[in-house]
Amino acid sequence: MNKALGLALLAVGIALIIYGVDASNSTSSSISRTFNGTPTNKTLWLLLGGIGSAICGVVLAFVPSKR
Repeated sequence: MNKALGLALLAVGIALIIYGVDASNSTSSSISRTFNGTPTNKTLWLLLGGIGSAICGVVLAFVPSKR
């Protein structure tokens, strides 16, 4: 069960990272970067959520449990 959940989280994480990278190249993110020096909050949350989900997925899917 953990392996299936881990693979699902890994897939969701990869999708969020791809969507976040695409959002970072958007016009609104470029304007935000010009005036604030940082991308939009949506871009940051997509990237951070994707990285977190991918890490949890890798741990659940590929690190053996101690049973």
